[in-house]
Parts: sequence; structure tokens; C-alpha cells
Amino acid sequence: MHSEKPAFAAALVAALLVWSHAEAQQDIRTTAVAEFIDDNVRPWLDEPAILNAIIAQNAAHAHLSQAAVDDLDARWRSELSRAARPMIEAQLSNPLSLYLKGQQRAAGGLITEIFVMDNRGLNVGQSDITSDYWQGDEAKWQASFGDGALHIEEAERDESTQLMQAQASLPIRDPRTGVVIGTITFGVNLDAL
Repeated sequence: MHSEKPAFAAALVAALLVWSHAEAQQDIRTTAVAEFIDDNVRPWLDEPAILNAIIAQNAAHAHLSQAAVDDLDARWRSELSRAARPMIEAQLSNPLSLYLKGQQRAAGGLITEIFVMDNRGLNVGQSDITSDYWQGDEAKWQASFGDGALHIEEAERDESTQLMQAQASLPIRDPRTGVVIGTITFGVNLDAL
């Protein structure tokens, strides 16, 4: 029985070291992403293309019921598998989406995707197609909009690109009032960072 205790203790120490190493790597990644955001993304949050698009959509969607939000999301999802995609194509060709595509290109591979959401969590503009239109039920929107703070999700390898990525989300505030009016989420290519 005494020989079981040292073996268990050694296994426990080994497990803690592995966990500690993984936690340390995640902390390093989180710090690198936060620094990248401060240097490269925060400067565009006051961009009129972003602010005006969010403000306009917040006004247009002010009276949407949750059922209407769900209907918009269902319509988006149904278009993903169709050749004709009027809702998706309109979204991807709006001025904000074109601006975001330019910002993604200018990042030289460091940013894999960008999407901006309104005060309901609905997409306002995006650089690429998202799997859904309503992000309001997801942690990235809830944390950044609700807490008004940077939210960085745990890094993971993207199945389609095989890149190690982390999604980061920031609140977007009305510069006149300081009130959070929407959020922005972007994928950061950790392999390139």
C-alpha cells in the first residue's frame, strides 16, 4: 500500500505539471492576442464605417422580437446550403463588410475573420460568411457586450485551415456617450502571431 502512494503522488505531480504548462501557454497566447488587439484593432473601433453601421442597425432593429431575431437567424442558416443567398450576399457586400475585408487583408494573415454585431448580437458586417446571423446567444457576444470588456476565447486548431486560432471580442462604444452599442469579433492566427 505504501508503494501506491508514491506512484499516485508522482502521477498527480506529472498531471499538475502538464496542466500548469498548458495554462502557462494559454496565458502567453492571451497576452499576445491582447497586445495585438491594443496595437492593431482598437484604433479602428472609432471608425465611422463601423459606428454608423451599428447605430443604423440598432435603430432598424429596435423593435424586433426574439421570434423575429430567430427567424432572421433561421433564414441565414438556410441560405448557407443554397446557391441563391440574397440575405448573405447583401450582408457581405454592404459598406461595413467591404471595410472589414480590407482590414483583414491589411493584417497580412494575422486576422482570419472579422464580424461586427449590433446591440442584439445580430451581424452588421463581416469579412467572411459566419455559420449563423445571430451571435447574441454565444459567449463571445454576451461577455464583450455585457461586461464591456475584451473577451478572448481559448485557442483551438481550426479544422478547415489547420491554423491555431483564438477568437477575441471587444465592445464598441458610442464615442459621445460611452455606452456599448455593439461588439466586434475577430479570429487571430496564433501561428502567424
